[in-house]
Amino acid sequence: MFKRFSTFIFVLAISLSQLSAETLVYLGTYTKGNSTSEGIYLSRLNDQTGALSAPELVAELENPSFVAISPDKQFLYAVSEVSSGDEKTMGVFAYRIEDDGKLAALNARSTGGGAACHLMVHPSGKLLAVANYTGGSTASFPIADDGSLGERASLIKHQGSSVNARRQEAPHAHSVNFSPDGNQVLVADLGADKLFIFDVNIQSAQLTPAKTADFPMPAGGGPRHLCFAPEGNEDGTHLVASNLELTSEVTLLNYAPKSGQLTMLKKRSTLPEGQSVPGNSTAECLFHPSGRFVYVSNRGHHSIAVFRVIHDRNTLRLTQNLSTSGETPRGFGITPDGRFLVAGNQNSGNVVSMQINPKNGKLTPVEGEINVGAPVNVRFLVK
Repeated sequence: MFKRFSTFIFVLAISLSQLSAETLVYLGTYTKGNSTSEGIYLSRLNDQTGALSAPELVAELENPSFVAISPDKQFLYAVSEVSSGDEKTMGVFAYRIEDDGKLAALNARSTGGGAACHLMVHPSGKLLAVANYTGGSTASFPIADDGSLGERASLIKHQGSSVNARRQEAPHAHSVNFSPDGNQVLVADLGADKLFIFDVNIQSAQLTPAKTADFPMPAGGGPRHLCFAPEGNEDGTHLVASNLELTSEVTLLNYAPKSGQLTMLKKRSTLPEGQSVPGNSTAECLFHPSGRFVYVSNRGHHSIAVFRVIHDRNTLRLTQNLSTSGETPRGFGITPDGRFLVAGNQNSGNVVSMQINPKNGKLTPVEGEINVGAPVNVRFLVK
């Protein structure tokens, strides 16, 4: 009864939110290699049909493979995933979001490590964390009132390696994720097979290793991204989903904010039962805003895996694998109202929209797509 009622309230809330909202879609891309992209692109989502408008270049930038928007919706931050010497590489860029959605450059900072690949703004909007993939490190920066980035406050180099000699010869930080209360940041390290945990000082923007400094993940899995459930459990803990890039799996964990402790609950394949797809790897992992579903992208199988969260059993159930109508879906986003999922196919250069069934989380393709060179990240701003 409660679940049906909560679903009704969620659907009612999103219906009311559609009356006057405009949903902007920011697309991070790769500009190198055979890509035709020149930087960050902007599209607009039709809130009734899910259709996407033609993309518009809003910032020229080399390899802006991941973007993040401030909680107050005033600023956008982007990594530049390149490496020209740890201190010479300007790996993170700050922009002001104009009224029309276009971007005005503010400043840039060195992340202190090569191939900055992921970033996140703190819930307070006062600091930013960045993951350096080849640098194997995590950096943090204070954010000024005008949205610009201050001098780097922290640079923590990870330690460790794991069993995959080709991909796990050294630490490779792949994503940074602030806890819901903002007191810690969890960093998924593909190379070390660990989730590193750092305490956050909001005033100084500094990060320090937590009392429980790391959590071991399944050997050879390669944790890539993770996400927190939008709402906590009754006991104050939070569910966490983290995808394992190298073994085509997703894990469900429990996070206790008071102690910073993580507990492994379940591990599931992201591929259809009984199938093995050579060369497949997972990329993005996101909770639905309702907290009832988890989505993971498969590169190789070229699909989005849909999982239902079985809360009373602390497990995940695979309910669908839907083709993304392209090749190598690296990144995707879910609209804040939970109605649509938009995915970027890196190798085929197309961005597709899918409607989400609020009852079971399953996806249905939306007619039409847009073309962008090597789209790899999708983030939304509702104005």
